[in-house]
Amino acid sequence: MRIFIGIDLDCEIRGRISLFLEAVRDLAPAARWVRPESLHITLKFIGEQPPERVEGIAEQLRQIDASAFDIRFAGYGFFPTAKAPRVFWIGIHAGPLLAGLAGTIDASVAELGIAREPRPYSPHLTLARGGTRSGSPQWRKGDGPNRTFAVLEKRCAARVELDFGTLGFGTMTVHDFILYQSQLSSGGSKYAKLQSFPLRPVSSVAEAIDKP
Repeated sequence: MRIFIGIDLDCEIRGRISLFLEAVRDLAPAARWVRPESLHITLKFIGEQPPERVEGIAEQLRQIDASAFDIRFAGYGFFPTAKAPRVFWIGIHAGPLLAGLAGTIDASVAELGIAREPRPYSPHLTLARGGTRSGSPQWRKGDGPNRTFAVLEKRCAARVELDFGTLGFGTMTVHDFILYQSQLSSGGSKYAKLQSFPLRPVSSVAEAIDKP
């Protein structure tokens, strides 16, 4: 099973981003665009695991104690750069709790022998990829000028008809994180939710602080 850990989007945010996708998709028709229903924030990609090991990973994730937090979606851009675009993304703005949750998950599953992330967590929401190359934000061998996003990059640079993304897509509260299965197909990856892991409500944090 090919698995990863992530955060789902609430319906309102997903709807706003869907409208944005409708407005920009035709500006890069050769790109591999993410389906609106598949949008998510990746916290930790694990990869192929035998089914019998997945439950052990889920049990490890159940032990995580973290609190709910807010995420704001605003802005857009390209990885690794606008002049050598491989990925088109939406920006994610959150306090330290998002990176903290990703780090806690990384450390937790590392106890099961899963490799730690080599770089600090850098959250973003991938909308499209140019070709079949990696979605990593870092420079990769072969990166360079890419005609796939040429028209879209020009529109983004001029902010033509794309003010929606500049102004922002909204804010949501993250109440849980999810263990997903990624199923590859000729039409692109499909994601199935295997288990959900609730975060501690913010109110309970405040109550704990108020206690003598």
